[in-house]
Amino acid sequence: MTRPPTILAVQHVQITIPTGSEDAARAFYCEILGLTEVAKPESLAGRGGFWLQIGSFQVHIGTEDEGRRANSKAHIAYEVDNLGSWRETLERKSISIIEGIAIPNYSRFEFRDPFGNRVEFLEHN
Repeated sequence: MTRPPTILAVQHVQITIPTGSEDAARAFYCEILGLTEVAKPESLAGRGGFWLQIGSFQVHIGTEDEGRRANSKAHIAYEVDNLGSWRETLERKSISIIEGIAIPNYSRFEFRDPFGNRVEFLEHN
């Protein structure tokens, strides 16, 4: 009997920023959050945006002219260490923290990146 196909892992997630705001996005994602940019394949390089690498996972930052990010429940969740220190870092950068609904075994909060994308930081208790 053939076994059914299996999803093995999440390889990447894509979020969007307004066209032409790559420098501001790099300042937020690479400088404030400390993520590492990796080269996009040459075949996609001319489409704008950039890619980030976190271990074996990638965050693709794409560009679009019109978006409704500020009202969307869609989000990316990063598991972090020292959640309290992250809260302080983001608040120093004037990023508003949104308290998340409590879930078992995790402390967490949310915020919107400068482009309206919803982001969740969580730490295992």
